[in-house]
Amino acid sequence: MPASYTRFSLPSSRAVTVVPAGLSYGVFRPRDGGPRAGARHGDRVLDLAAMARDGLLDGFPGAADAFAAQVLNPFIAAGAAAWDATAEQLTALLGDARVERHAHELADVTPQLPFAVADYADFYASLDHATNLGRLFRPGGEALLPNWRHLPVGYHGRAGTVVVSGTDVVRPGGQYLAAGEASPSFGPSRRLDIELELGFVIGGPSRLGEPVPIDEALGHVFGVVLLNDWSARDLQAWEYQPLGPFLGKSFATSIGAWVTPLGALEPFRVPAPAQEPEPLPYLREQPWAFDLELEVELCGAVVARTSARHLYWTPAQMIAHLTANGASLRTGDLLGSGTISGPEREQRGSLIELSWNGAEPIELPGGATRAFLEDGDTVVLRGAALAEVGGRIVPALPAGG
Repeated sequence: MPASYTRFSLPSSRAVTVVPAGLSYGVFRPRDGGPRAGARHGDRVLDLAAMARDGLLDGFPGAADAFAAQVLNPFIAAGAAAWDATAEQLTALLGDARVERHAHELADVTPQLPFAVADYADFYASLDHATNLGRLFRPGGEALLPNWRHLPVGYHGRAGTVVVSGTDVVRPGGQYLAAGEASPSFGPSRRLDIELELGFVIGGPSRLGEPVPIDEALGHVFGVVLLNDWSARDLQAWEYQPLGPFLGKSFATSIGAWVTPLGALEPFRVPAPAQEPEPLPYLREQPWAFDLELEVELCGAVVARTSARHLYWTPAQMIAHLTANGASLRTGDLLGSGTISGPEREQRGSLIELSWNGAEPIELPGGATRAFLEDGDTVVLRGAALAEVGGRIVPALPAGG
């Protein structure tokens, strides 16, 4: 495994992060032991807890205990200096014979949820996605609501139902208003959907009552995961006014098992078009995006390819807005970007867009079609430099069971 460095220029509180190319962090269970922290590099996983016990990793106080934990939170909470020191030591050790006894093949370990999610907030940061849904839900009206270009719209989700890639997703139930009916019904969702997103993992916390300035926002980000915010569109349509998503979004959110350090994505960072109108001062920065190629696979067939460069709002703007009222960040917070879609049909990151709300079903190999997910369907999201996230839909539980 060759060693190399990526230097990531961050404003203010973090000037440089050193990251081995292709490195990501997670928690895994080997065949003969309990969960512990690991570093993935290609198809191999390094046991950080064992390396620390052997004195190979000692870049910050308490490293051995942090890596022996069943979640990454102690390591994440140790701060940027600890992240940098660990990355530097790993870079120096890649290929070292002393590491080999602590290396596992990826196929031989079971990935776990990489960190305990403190809070989960999901944004709506893709212009094309927001425009498509506006056209679907408000035909003949303005596609974008008046606030959309002025702030990163978001909602607070449910941290307790964030699950690791590979976890089955039980079809959710709830109230929905069937077409042509005057009153709602209760039952399993008939319009189950996916959302292709990036998830930003917060490392450094902030103080309650103190907004995070935009030029310091990225200093709070530990890393990035792929995220699938499963969505029951029929439940969502009935319940979301006036307070927004609830049961239609809270049943499951899947994330990749390996967190890519923010600095490893610097080679993918590109300028973005100017935001119009210019944001208010607390959100003002030079627009940028990650040019990460992304794809959606449904039942073994790739049905969409897009890029994270289509996000209109940046992660720094999301953080600045989330904390503008004094709300605090916590170690382990997860911030979703919202569905990532591009301007072309094949670049849409959700089934509701790809099938145009069921009017244009997706054709799969073998002649099958899909508007929304059926029981037994599998979905895999992939992205450059990020671990994939997948899941399978299983039938709804019996009423009361």
